[in-house]
Amino acid sequence: MVSLDDFSCYTFDQKCDLIISDSSYVSHRKLGDCKIYLYHAHGFFIEVYYAPSHRRVLMIHAFDGLEGLELYTEEVSLKEIGF
Repeated sequence: MVSLDDFSCYTFDQKCDLIISDSSYVSHRKLGDCKIYLYHAHGFFIEVYYAPSHRRVLMIHAFDGLEGLELYTEEVSLKEIGF
């Protein structure tokens, strides 16, 4: 099982591999021209910041705790992901 600390030390490619193979999509939101996709894996959350105009991922941000979910509360049911 991967911890948040382990994930934070991963390379960009390793993070992408884990997101693709071992996480569950939860929701998304918009921030300006950027789309932010929220995933859940191994007890923590992962935000993928994607710029459609450039067709590239700008940043991957991982966190645990519910405070990071405030921007998703209208879209996300915490029961579905075990909280």
